[in-house]
Amino acid sequence: MSVELPFAPVDEIIRRNAEDYRVSAEAAEVLALQIQDYGARLAEAAADKATEDGRKTLMASDFDVQQVVKKDDLTLPIAPVDRIARMNINDTYRVSMDARIALADILEEFADNVAGKAAILADHAGRKTIKAADIETYFELFESN
Repeated sequence: MSVELPFAPVDEIIRRNAEDYRVSAEAAEVLALQIQDYGARLAEAAADKATEDGRKTLMASDFDVQQVVKKDDLTLPIAPVDRIARMNINDTYRVSMDARIALADILEEFADNVAGKAAILADHAGRKTIKAADIETYFELFESN
């Protein structure tokens, strides 16, 4: 699976949640893949809601978002989030700009949560660098089904 999300904004999200820590490139890559997977699953569920309503356009409300943030307040770029949204849904669906922004906001909040916990795991391991293993451990501990 290719990674649609650039690593730089993901790295930025990790760094804002781990002030005094370094971030390995592998950590940003692993988190980008997790963000992408989560976003694609959310878009699939949103497409199901749109279909139930007889629509072919995903709206912010399909992501259970009532208030859409300003695009400029986000770190994640909208174009890759749009590609993530379309990964697992039929090509006949459209994704409104508000839906793209809503999804980016949800994914950014998700990434903030993971990054904060990864910093705690790195600290627990006695390191000042957040590594891919910290991101992977977070998912093993907290996001397993």
